[in-house]
Parts: sequence; structure tokens; C-alpha cells
Amino acid sequence: MLIFGLVALLVAGCSESGSGATPASDEVPPAPTLELAPQNGAKDISPAGPIKATAVNGKIVEAVLTNSEGAKLSGAIAPDGASWTVGEKLGYGKTYTLSVTAQGASGPAITQQSTFSTVSPGKKSFVSMNPLDGQTVGVGQPLAFYFSQNAPAPDKAKAEEAIKISTEPAVEGAFYWFNSREVHWRPKDYWKPGTKVSIGVDVYGKDLGNGVWGEEDRKATITIGDAVVLKADGASHQMSIEKNGEVIRTMPVSLGKPSFPSNNGVHVVTEHHATKVMDSSTYGLPIEAGGYRTEVKWAVRISNGGEFLHAAPWSVGDQGRRNVSHGCINMSMENAKWVFDLLKKGDVVQITNSGGPNLRSWDGFGDWQIPWDQWVQGNR
Repeated sequence: MLIFGLVALLVAGCSESGSGATPASDEVPPAPTLELAPQNGAKDISPAGPIKATAVNGKIVEAVLTNSEGAKLSGAIAPDGASWTVGEKLGYGKTYTLSVTAQGASGPAITQQSTFSTVSPGKKSFVSMNPLDGQTVGVGQPLAFYFSQNAPAPDKAKAEEAIKISTEPAVEGAFYWFNSREVHWRPKDYWKPGTKVSIGVDVYGKDLGNGVWGEEDRKATITIGDAVVLKADGASHQMSIEKNGEVIRTMPVSLGKPSFPSNNGVHVVTEHHATKVMDSSTYGLPIEAGGYRTEVKWAVRISNGGEFLHAAPWSVGDQGRRNVSHGCINMSMENAKWVFDLLKKGDVVQITNSGGPNLRSWDGFGDWQIPWDQWVQGNR
């Protein structure tokens, strides 16, 4: 009996220590792996990326991206070592090699490489814009973007997606296409004074459709200034000037005569000229057919069709009484100088009772002539 009990104890002891289970502290950690993007041999990659590396079961300890000449590009390893991203955009039509080394919890480090090439666009489009970075503009100023003529017109949906607009405070706004290369963005109502507008034209490395790629990114921050609205009435021959909702001055004016009436509607200031030669032949009216070529002072453009506010000392006797101009808003020298100094790009000039047609939406910045329910459809 004693021998049997001893054998039982020995068997039990062997069973506990010889179960075959390995303590967790003795497990071998898995080897690290790397995922590189783009993958080795990839072609026609966007130079805007993504160009990155990700480590699994380890940390990236070194990452080097070089071009075909061996020059290194900037990049950064994340603080936790789990990833690396390129620090700059690549060039079009170039070949690059990305070499990344990762170290796991144990065992040797691993290194992986990827050689790839970026797309070579047939055509690249440059995007011009108005207003420009740092400008302060009026409450009627649309944001206008123009895609260059040296490339096919972009796909409109892709072009809109590449243009980022943010405002503080937030406003409701939308794009509207005036032709295949010109798109504007404006809010539903006039801007609120003091609004900050941030614009990002993020087209570089973007496929804009129709075989076109973006040439260069652009950024701008603009400020909406005081709300200045001029209201010129062709029936009363008076113009009131409002600043931030308060009428600060009213003056006599003369609008376009019946044979050359001013356009009714909302105009937006686009240019200032202390001195300008008004030449009707540039608008299809030669001098011999009743046109003119006259130098004027304090001219402020409000349409591309030739409408200006300007000094007209020769018509002072008519100002406040009758409309005698060729479509412009005539003022005295003193009043014209005061208006010239007050106005900025983007301020609003509303013309009513002119006896003429409505301003066309594409004439200058006639954007406000388009009703909002039509504007939001985009004219795509």
C-alpha cells in the first residue's frame, strides 16, 4: 500500500510539470512586416500620394525616399514608429525608390524597398483666381476660378471637388459654372462684414478628367470688409450710399440716356482707375457713329460691358435731372472722388429704373442676377 501511494504521487507530479504548456513569457514575438505604398513596380502614381509605409508587429527605424538622381526627399516617422509619410509632393513623370527598415521586439531588423514611377500628364491646367490672398473685399464679391486655356476643360465635378472653401462664420454657398473653364462660388446672400474666407485650390497631382491634371496648388485667405452698397435710381436721378446698413450720403447722378441706357440690377465693383480713357469703340460703337473717346477722372468699373462710375463735369447741370450718359453713372468731380476713395473691389452698386435691360449674369460679376434656386443647380 505504501509503495502504491508513492507511485501515485510520482505520477501526479509528472502530470503537472510535464503538461507541455509553455509559459506566456517564453513565447517568441511575431516577426515585423512592412506595407509600402505604392507597391514595388507601380506606375502612373499621383505625385500627391499617398506615399507611405506601415509597420506591423514592429517599429520603423529608418525610411529613405530618393529620386532617380539619388537625392533624398523629406519624410517623417510617426512618434509610435508605426508609420512613415512623405513630407513633400513628388514630381510628375519621375521614378522614386522608397527603402524602409523596421525592427520587431526580437530577432533581426527587416528592410523592404519599393521602386515606382509617377504619372506623366499629357496636359496640365493652371487655375487662376479672384480675389487673391490677403485682399479685403466687399460683401458682393464672388470667388472666381479660371482653368487655363492651354489644356482641355476639366471635368466639372472633379474640378469642384479640388477647390476647398471654408468660412468663419459658416455660410451657405455653392458653385456655378459660367462656361467650361470658369466657375464661381458665392454665398446665398451677401457676405457678412468681417467674415474670413479660406480657399484651397488643391489640384496638384489630381486627375481633373478629360486627360487634364492640376499644375499647381494655390491658397488664399481673404477678409470681407464693410458692407458698402450704392443704390442709383434712374427715375429720381439720385444715388444713395449705404455703409453697414446706414445711409451716409445721397448725391445727384446721371445714368445712361434712353438710346444708351444703363443696365438694371446688382453690379459689383471690379476695378479702380484714377484716370481712364473711355473709348466706345472698344464696345462696338465707333466715334463716327456717335461714339466717344474721352479721358475721365475717378473711374470705378462695375461691368465688363463698359459701365463705370466716374466724374463727368460736363454733365453736372443734368445730374439729378435727367439721364444723359452712355450707360455710366455720372457724378461731379467732388462726388466722384469721394466715391472712388470709399469703394473697394467687391462693393455693390444696384441700379434701378434705368429704362434699360437687366445686367447679364456673365457681364463682370453679375452673379447676383442669378436667383439662388437656379444658382445651386450649378449650370453643369
